Amino acid sequence: MYKNGLSYGGCTAIVLLTHGIMLLAILLRGNYDAVQDLLPLTVAVLGLDIVYSIVLRLFYRQMTYTSDFMLLLLLNISVIFQSCFGGVGFSVKHYATCILALILCQVGFLLTRNHLWVQSKKKILYIILGVLILSILLLTGKRSMWINIGPISIQPSEFMKPVFVLLCATSIREQHEKKKVLFFYVSKETMILTAAFVVIVGLQWWCRDLGSLPTFAAAYGCALVCRLCYPKAKFSKKTVIVISVLGAALVALAIRFAPGYVQDRLSVDIWNQMEGNGYQQCKALIAIAEGGLFGKGPGCGSLYRVFASDTDIVFSTICEEWGFLVALLAILILMSMMLLPMINKPRSYFHTTMILGVVAVMIVQMGLNIFGSCNLIPFTGVTIPFISQGGSSMITSGFLAGMLKAGQSPVFRKLEQKTKKKPRRKVAAA
Repeated sequence: MYKNGLSYGGCTAIVLLTHGIMLLAILLRGNYDAVQDLLPLTVAVLGLDIVYSIVLRLFYRQMTYTSDFMLLLLLNISVIFQSCFGGVGFSVKHYATCILALILCQVGFLLTRNHLWVQSKKKILYIILGVLILSILLLTGKRSMWINIGPISIQPSEFMKPVFVLLCATSIREQHEKKKVLFFYVSKETMILTAAFVVIVGLQWWCRDLGSLPTFAAAYGCALVCRLCYPKAKFSKKTVIVISVLGAALVALAIRFAPGYVQDRLSVDIWNQMEGNGYQQCKALIAIAEGGLFGKGPGCGSLYRVFASDTDIVFSTICEEWGFLVALLAILILMSMMLLPMINKPRSYFHTTMILGVVAVMIVQMGLNIFGSCNLIPFTGVTIPFISQGGSSMITSGFLAGMLKAGQSPVFRKLEQKTKKKPRRKVAAA
């Protein structure tokens, strides 16, 4: 961020020190056969730290870089986590997706920092959203969210998240002319955005992927709040009350008419069904308890044998091997990266809405994963951004990080040209 007191060298040193300490912990407490087994992971992690720092310093001059280093710190922490589940090794696939996330972060930053340019592409954003919806309906198979191309699986619904957040930001960036519909004054932009949200809700419901539905609802909710709180706009208490009542009614109806498997998760007693619907959550809670504050040691856990240990219940797997304190530290780093845009004043109301939408998506997604693993809410099966395994999720998260960076980045300042003062002519005495 601008004038944060941390130099490139200082940020690089912090990142290298953190990853070095984690690699040392693997050396002292890890489950491996020979010291040489640690070499690929060590070279990959520290090498990426150095190379990315050099790239940022020499080839990508900018006034804000704290977000980049926090993202690098978090991604290589996740590489270390994923490479130790069940035994110390090197997760090449996850490492490659992390590099791709770093690249997509810069792409997202460059594409979204100019709100006027994004605003001019609003129709294209709706077209992209429509194409993604059609791809889910036509290419994923019967009521599925995945497109399988050989060994590669793609989840188009993940790519819908940044597109929808940008649609929210472009639709709320300015005050629009309102028309009276029934007893309310609404704008055309808000009606179109609401229609898009309803279509997404219907699609998620039809595909039985209700776990991702709260993330879209959070982004849409933030857009409504920004609409109501727009500067110099009339704040209607009646509108707020009606929206709150409608929201509560929709939640109640959704719970009442949810599919059977959702009803089972809402009412299941996991300890009485340890080999049935409560199997994953029981194993996840036991792993957290056995890990304690400092964990069993990298690669010394057993939760890796449970399905989705590196994705949907990754928080429990980290707690088991690394301890609750390290897992909490990783979550705090992720939350700090999301809070960075709140430090600097956003560049426009577009960026304000965009930042809130991105943060809402990430926090809800992270909360669903952690609280589901801890049995505080029904198990949803969503991933933690940047930490869980997954190509589509990692690419989307990288792009969203770039949007956060674009929102908190100050306007690039140009050197002010000093106007030379013209010398005064001496007036000859009469």
